[in-house]
Amino acid sequence: MKQSLKVLLVGGGGREHALAWKLSRSPRLGKLYAAPGNPGIAQVAECLDIAADDVDHLLAFAVKERIDLTVVGPEIPLMKGLADRFRAAGLAVFGPSAAAARIEGSKAYAKEIMTRCGVPTGAARAFTDAGEARDYLRTLPPPYVVKADGLAAGKGVIIADTLAQAEAAVAEMLEAGAFGEAGRRVVIEEHLKGEECSFMAFTDGETIVPMVGAQDHKRIFDGDRGPNTGGMGAYSPAPVLTDALAGRVLEEAIRPVVEALSEAGTPYVGVLYAGLMIDGDDYKVLEFNARFGDPETQPVLSRLDADLLAICDAAARGRLDTVKVTWSEGAAVCVVLASAGYPAGAAKGVPITGIEGAEEYAGVRVFHAGTAMNDGELVTDGGRVLGVTAVAPDIGAAVDLAYNAVARIRFEGMQYRRDIGARAVGREAG
Repeated sequence: MKQSLKVLLVGGGGREHALAWKLSRSPRLGKLYAAPGNPGIAQVAECLDIAADDVDHLLAFAVKERIDLTVVGPEIPLMKGLADRFRAAGLAVFGPSAAAARIEGSKAYAKEIMTRCGVPTGAARAFTDAGEARDYLRTLPPPYVVKADGLAAGKGVIIADTLAQAEAAVAEMLEAGAFGEAGRRVVIEEHLKGEECSFMAFTDGETIVPMVGAQDHKRIFDGDRGPNTGGMGAYSPAPVLTDALAGRVLEEAIRPVVEALSEAGTPYVGVLYAGLMIDGDDYKVLEFNARFGDPETQPVLSRLDADLLAICDAAARGRLDTVKVTWSEGAAVCVVLASAGYPAGAAKGVPITGIEGAEEYAGVRVFHAGTAMNDGELVTDGGRVLGVTAVAPDIGAAVDLAYNAVARIRFEGMQYRRDIGARAVGREAG
């Protein structure tokens, strides 16, 4: 591997800030670019005025600058074939092809693969006709799970307690077009009981290296109430994911899918993410994602003791087996601070203060998700604004440290959950 690499990071959210921070710590990094980046990323990278899904301009830049490695954060550019275009131009890229990324782009396709590979998952059926979907719903007991088949920024999943709510969700997606193209087909799934958990792994299409587990909090309000969001916080490790269970997920869910994609001629390179529902000593896969989770990446990478750039470069070149990946024994917690109105909307242009004070705590790092600069002042620029991330010897200490740091940050309308990690703390205490 070249000692001084030019790296292009695609994306501009909290996940990408965590990636930029970790990539910037590599002794092998020569120059880091980010497209489009954000004010936090700008502290460690040169930000480019190129949108994350503008594949043509990203490719032109990478060719002109002779970029050695491109790391893709979000799913949209992957679905648009960024990895395919870059590889065709002879450029190394950490991220799956459009064909392999369909495992996230279509929930129905993901279910097909899971069924074919024998991956434990809930029963599901896909519909394009609203009447047929409603007829099927009437055969099921509540609660009901209705999902937009395509990408909907983490908000295309409706868990309905009543038949009327489920039918309304079907109408909203298939008849009203609330999610556009993503909702032209819906997947109605068996409602699974248990606790959700995130399992991510690095892979070059052959070698698979699992990451430490993490647990996300999707609902906007404490106690898992309110609508789904892109994620209001996460922690790692996730005590619900035991070592024995993690081993099973790797061998029963991740490896069969990676092997199936390779056999189909679409080898998977990048991060494969499995969203799990864990019930006691058993689990089922809810979904697959084709990239790092957000906000799980923030606490997970905070625990990575290895060189992320070396890992990504080795995976992109089919040599993941040559890199040693190690993790810290401690814990990390990320609390997301969101704008007023989120997830329905987002108040933009609101001044933010207190980040420097928050980072005065040892072990705290504040990742920018939806921020911008306005006449030299840091302001809100999205639904999820910041991810306050703390590392400590255990979950309880990390939770306390994260919320102490949160207390120093201010912006009008700031909302956040006050129970991130509470379930894990209770499990550790019990």
